Amino acid sequence: MRFTSQTSSDGVTEQLFTLGETPGVLWTPEGALGTRPVILMGHGGGQHKKAPGILARARRFAAEGGFAVVAIDVPNHGERPKDEAFNRIVTELRASAAAGEDPAPLIDAMHDLLAGQTVAEWQAVLTAVQQLDHVGAGPVGYWGVSMGCGLGLPFVAAEPRVGAAVLGLLGSPTLAKTAARITVPVQFLVQWDDERVPRAESLALFDALASPGKTLHANPGGHGEIPAFETDSSLWFFTRHLGQDAPVPA
Repeated sequence: MRFTSQTSSDGVTEQLFTLGETPGVLWTPEGALGTRPVILMGHGGGQHKKAPGILARARRFAAEGGFAVVAIDVPNHGERPKDEAFNRIVTELRASAAAGEDPAPLIDAMHDLLAGQTVAEWQAVLTAVQQLDHVGAGPVGYWGVSMGCGLGLPFVAAEPRVGAAVLGLLGSPTLAKTAARITVPVQFLVQWDDERVPRAESLALFDALASPGKTLHANPGGHGEIPAFETDSSLWFFTRHLGQDAPVPA
């Protein structure tokens, strides 16, 4: 892991890094020492590691919760180069949206294209971050909605270090089997009037999660209209499940 810059403001230190070909950012409380829980934060489609929502949420988690928060540019996003297969799916998605067609098959295709590489990169980044003196090998959580959920589900299912997750804004029958492998506590967000994700598909994906400690947070509004108070709820959720006294998952 190679750090390329470091800045601090309002009690939070931000460090940009690269790990192999993966660019990322780590936020920690200013002056942080010792082991602390880590939250991995997955961005949405067409976004990047410092998208406004990611940045604001990460800084709050670090400043108010004492967490270390990590975000990366997933393949074909942010600083990463875009390949031909990804560009083709994006073009088809735009054409599908303009024609009023169901985008679900193309969204699934995009997630399938990115998921394998993204899971491996998240695992490598988590290993590297937990070797840092001011982070350590403490409990781990994952936050990701929309594409962050589509790529986060296979990551959470595959990674035993993750002890809690906030997911949602997604419905996908193809991910039902993956969801059935997740048993950690999950907070799942649904926008009741989501214009991109049919409500029934979101509820079906929530139902497929095997976690006995899952909760559904449904709010009125469209895909990008998650209420601000859900950030408070996510912070409380991770503090409850991953706080300094929480056990490290086996």
